[in-house]
Amino acid sequence: MLNTSEILQTIEMLDSQHLDIRTITMGISLLDCADEDIDAASRKIYEKIVSRAKDLVKVGEDIQSEFGIPIVNKRISVTPVALVGASCRERNYVKLAHALENAARETGVNFIGGFSALVQKGMTQADINLIDSLPQALSETEHMCASINVASTKAGINMDAVKLMGERIIDIAEATKDRDSLGCAKLTVFANAVEDNPFMAGAFHGPGEGDTVINVGVSGPGVVHHAIKNKKDASFDEIAELIKKTAFKITRMGQLVAMEASKRLGVPFGIVDLSLAPTPAIGDSVARILEEMGLETCGTHGTTAALALLNDAVKKGGVMASSHVGGLSGAFIPVSEDEGMIAASGKGVLTIDKLEAMTCVCSVGLDMIAVPGDTPKETISAIIADEAAIGVINNKTTACRLIPVIGKGVGETAVFGGLLGEAPIIPLHREVSTDFINRGGRIPAPLHSLRN
Repeated sequence: MLNTSEILQTIEMLDSQHLDIRTITMGISLLDCADEDIDAASRKIYEKIVSRAKDLVKVGEDIQSEFGIPIVNKRISVTPVALVGASCRERNYVKLAHALENAARETGVNFIGGFSALVQKGMTQADINLIDSLPQALSETEHMCASINVASTKAGINMDAVKLMGERIIDIAEATKDRDSLGCAKLTVFANAVEDNPFMAGAFHGPGEGDTVINVGVSGPGVVHHAIKNKKDASFDEIAELIKKTAFKITRMGQLVAMEASKRLGVPFGIVDLSLAPTPAIGDSVARILEEMGLETCGTHGTTAALALLNDAVKKGGVMASSHVGGLSGAFIPVSEDEGMIAASGKGVLTIDKLEAMTCVCSVGLDMIAVPGDTPKETISAIIADEAAIGVINNKTTACRLIPVIGKGVGETAVFGGLLGEAPIIPLHREVSTDFINRGGRIPAPLHSLRN
């Protein structure tokens, strides 16, 4: 039973602490849309997505209006398109990308994810086709997002795929250089990608999922920041308890919205992703939470420990609030989307090396990081390999969303707009990794992968 105090606390969270449902994401299987004729496959994809998701935006808006809970995004995730495109005779999958884009426009969603391939152990011709289609597909679409899983704890790291992705990221940057290489912001390169992630750009509807499902991603860095603000004398034990209690309240709201959307759409409820997803707005920053624990600036010594506490407490509090927690669930550190991290990067305190260290304990990885436009493709690949290694060895999801901003260098700013924000271009090590990347093959799975 909720008491008056708890109701008033929730109203304050919604009114002044940036609490929101970041996304309602409908996952849709496209496995039954495969066809050797790419035009027929495209038509089937479009028709199935529209038929399943035609009411998604309206239902989200109705729930927002009736419950007074902001729902920022309505999104769709689909089966990795490389699996569907494998039946097509044509090797260029841009038509399939346009089918996704057209369906997104018709349904009115903010993003659609799933132009994806799972290549952690090897690449089929269909996987290569999709990866080679990425530059054109991402430059010609606005709402479509892509992801490639290049590693897993069970399989190791596919270094051939890592090398190829470094090349394609540079190609995508060139193809969208008139927009500060924005296409790269819609591509995530994963290790240990999960099948039920509702957050973009990495969302796809895994082959182990049902036909259609509703997943919800919550948010609330501002609420957590408010909860620990001015607790200067609190111990870390007390800070952890405050975060756990706050995460519980945030996740209960997500569970409510997920169940309501599931009922109204007639689609099974999947999971609540209880991640703290920041925005560029003042007061909605993960970095500011870490600084509230006593750090002068996010990125200084102690940052990784503070982030570990935050991530763990969010998981512990949230997991008790929902019958099905999934996705990524924890704290995100996307540089361009977090006001505090933008500031810390601009000061030179938050560096690429510190960000990599932080990814050992956060929920994703090197996210929305703008780097110089003249960065060699091998350097991009080497950064992906480092991040994949962290995920593989630690048996966790890690990812890279790197943006080489063509025509810009260190000290300049890339502007993406909206929730994607803006980012100072940070320096990378200039020493090359060319010979390392050109070896190819696979980095074997770690010993602890042999669990069966």
